[in-house]
Amino acid sequence: MSQAILVMTNVANVEQAKTLATQLVEQGLAACVNILPAVQSVYRWQGVLEHAAEVSLMIKSTALRYAELEATISRLHPYEVPEIIAIAVTAGLPAYLNWIDAETLKAMNA
Repeated sequence: MSQAILVMTNVANVEQAKTLATQLVEQGLAACVNILPAVQSVYRWQGVLEHAAEVSLMIKSTALRYAELEATISRLHPYEVPEIIAIAVTAGLPAYLNWIDAETLKAMNA
């Protein structure tokens, strides 16, 4: 079984989030994507303090698919420098982790 990962990114609105999530799941790069609307982000961009309403995506995938997942997010993402952060899942319900693995492997073997 491949290492499960949780990948996080933010986009500007729900439509962008749905489009990106659909592409990732359809391509088998993610088993599931949770869309969390209405987050508030505070950050400095090009020397200016920004406050932005964004939509967060929590993407469930595997380390095996990460490179392609990152490339796809980068290609489809509307931001110049998107947040793409992967966190290794160190524990979880085995059946769920197996499902993530199976969903992302299925597309590789198709």
